[in-house]
Amino acid sequence: MERDVKKLKEAVEEVEVVDAHAHNIVALDSTFPFISCFSEAHGDALSYAPHSLSFKRNLKDIAELYGSENSLVKVEEYRRLSGLQSISSTCFKAAKISAILLDDGIEFDKNHDIEWHKTFAPVVGRILRIERLAEKILDEELPGGSSWTLEVFTNKFVGNLKSSADKIFGLKSIAAYRSGLEINPNVSMKDAEEGLAKVLHGGKPVRITNKNFIDYVFTCSLEIAVFFDLPMQIHTGFGDKDLDMRLANPLHLRAVLEDERFSKCRIVLLHASYPYSKEASYLASVYSQVYLDFGLTVPKLSVHGMVSSVKELLELAPIKKVMFSTDGYAFPETYYLGAKKAREVIYSVLADACADGDLSIHEAIEAVKDIFSQNAIQFYKIKLPIEHFGSEKSLSPTSVKLKTIAHADNIALVRVIWVDASGQHRCRVIPAARFNNVVVNNGVGLTFASMGMTSFADGPADETNLTGVGEIRLIPDLSTRKRIPWNTREDMVLADMHLRPGEAWEYCPREALRRVSTILKEEFNLVMNAGFENEFFLLKSVLREGKEEWVPFDSTPYCSTAAYDAASPIFQEVVSVLQSLTIDLEQLHAESGKGQYEMALGHTACTHAADNLIFSREAIKAIARKHGLLATFVPKYALDDIGSGSHVHISLWRDGENAFMGSSGHGISKIGEEFMAGVLNHLPSIMAFIAPVPNSYDRIQPNTWSGAYQCWGKDNREAPLRTACPPGIQHGSVSNFEIKTFDGCANPHLGLTAILAAGIDGLRRHLSLPEPVDTNPSTLDAKRLPTSLSESLRALQEDSVLTDLIGEKLLVAIKGIRKAEVDYYSKHKDAYKQLIYRY
Repeated sequence: MERDVKKLKEAVEEVEVVDAHAHNIVALDSTFPFISCFSEAHGDALSYAPHSLSFKRNLKDIAELYGSENSLVKVEEYRRLSGLQSISSTCFKAAKISAILLDDGIEFDKNHDIEWHKTFAPVVGRILRIERLAEKILDEELPGGSSWTLEVFTNKFVGNLKSSADKIFGLKSIAAYRSGLEINPNVSMKDAEEGLAKVLHGGKPVRITNKNFIDYVFTCSLEIAVFFDLPMQIHTGFGDKDLDMRLANPLHLRAVLEDERFSKCRIVLLHASYPYSKEASYLASVYSQVYLDFGLTVPKLSVHGMVSSVKELLELAPIKKVMFSTDGYAFPETYYLGAKKAREVIYSVLADACADGDLSIHEAIEAVKDIFSQNAIQFYKIKLPIEHFGSEKSLSPTSVKLKTIAHADNIALVRVIWVDASGQHRCRVIPAARFNNVVVNNGVGLTFASMGMTSFADGPADETNLTGVGEIRLIPDLSTRKRIPWNTREDMVLADMHLRPGEAWEYCPREALRRVSTILKEEFNLVMNAGFENEFFLLKSVLREGKEEWVPFDSTPYCSTAAYDAASPIFQEVVSVLQSLTIDLEQLHAESGKGQYEMALGHTACTHAADNLIFSREAIKAIARKHGLLATFVPKYALDDIGSGSHVHISLWRDGENAFMGSSGHGISKIGEEFMAGVLNHLPSIMAFIAPVPNSYDRIQPNTWSGAYQCWGKDNREAPLRTACPPGIQHGSVSNFEIKTFDGCANPHLGLTAILAAGIDGLRRHLSLPEPVDTNPSTLDAKRLPTSLSESLRALQEDSVLTDLIGEKLLVAIKGIRKAEVDYYSKHKDAYKQLIYRY
């Protein structure tokens, strides 16, 4: 137990956090006093702040961080001497904050703008405070000296919200400060008009306090939030003395929560609603749209108060609905304190939950990631630089370690990469300034035709229903952004395909895999892991009769030490590159073909495994090119030699445990057998995805360890599906199964989507595996898998299950491309030789 608790503590300390609610930092010479860092009090009441428990504790923490004496005077002196930039760097580095969402509606003296904060976190976004927006609008003078009416105000207010919708991460209301949370979502136009008149009568600068008008502004904002799918943060519970605490109880929001118009509007109750934390927990448990944020409560309360409040939140509220924030404001120290104390409090709360039997250690570690980062990333749709990893040494196969990627200012270009339906890697290269200012949010334009292209022509195939008419947006997935190790001053990032920002295109391969992965998770609480074996040929250029030809790098046999020695300088660089890209490499060796090698990657969640395969292919080809060689993943480079595959190992995981292993006679669990049976049953049609060119079928031949027959076996390398018991797995148990028919021309996201869909069908229909084949199937009366792309295409056309799960339009495009491949290569027998330049 002690060792497990240590793992929990490590998880809490290492995770980088997403700060979902904070405010602007001020200049050092701001009139806003530094003592306000420790208290919500103002005026004379602030003089008593140094006598509170939280003040004493937080001051000590800051003094320790700075290495100064433990006194307010000495800490302030350190701040002045160090400068704001220095202390901010210290605080944010110690806090390990990966993203900040700023409510810039509090206008302290000498506020820094949002841009200033981007020095300290990879992602800094805006939360728009609706009451402040309304006040700014009403402070304006109308043309011609005309007077404000409710209609004029509404047009201006709603128009402003709409124009800001794609530039913000959410809305926020401080109605609790002004008139309380008993909001009437059906306030009449007459009452709202009268309320506006009373607000205007108060003079300028406008301060909105009239309840009817606030309720009207709030309701208008919720309507916009629903339309644009924006969350609404709501101040609840304690604050400064402007607040009537009796009206800040979130139970007052019942009328809003019961209104069907807003049942899909995601609402965040800020500050743990303290002292109404139990009430907030109840609301989050019974209303699907209610979420919780415990910033301000941590670190402003005593240790007992912080722990008690967070425990109360978790009494009823789902962990998936509880989010961290610092509620940092004015001073970088507030961010540091919020993050530091939150780690301590969450560790204490979750450790107690484990001791009480509410959670397992694994579940507690997952809760750490959810509360500190994943919940907010998903809720606010944050595109965050996240490095995923998954290996046998990880805490779980879906472990996610948030790690800020410090992209230096000297980055000049960013490659936006996508892989089309024929499996070809393509990119657009964008100057870094434009990427950051435009492309991050708005993407890159790309013709519909790009997902209809074949391996032989850069134009759409006839029967794909995709043409040069219409355009999508390539939206960079910033969680995949990587520094390119083999090129200076360049980054690369994988892109999702959207019809418009925020609306996924149904032809997007990455979205298809995410969508089907979600079905597996929601129906069966399973995650599919994948690990790829990269086989490829290294070719060198020679001149023959004045013409360039590419020939094998060497002619050595399988696992030859001489072969590795010859290529060692290349692999030293490739291994270093993969490490810098945080891609787990398990082993590498020379393969059987002339100039052929294999690099086996570690397993991880299938969505990340597909991403890793793309990056590893990019790395291998780039480093080979640097050494004057050409690396190709073509299935059958030479018809008289062995072929190259991209064998994939598949496993199923549930709650951090391998769910594929079991106690049956085959060492596989029941769900593992059903899933694998689904894959075996649909394998002929799956091959249209994972063996996508005619050349693929020149590789899949009997007696070549490529899996030519529709069967499965235990460690039988002639079977297309092979169960595996790798080193470290108990004898007799099976940790995964290998699919040998997958090759290097396949789009990995589409290939895994087809495998996943087939497995889901197996689970739904409780399919059973036939008996395993324990000999070479070519000696038996075994059923042959498709011997050509046309046969696998025919199988796909007859497979309604894959169509239903993957999507008809995407399937039509894939079938159109495959048909074009069959037609072209049947007429051009030597055209396969050009594939080395494309794969």
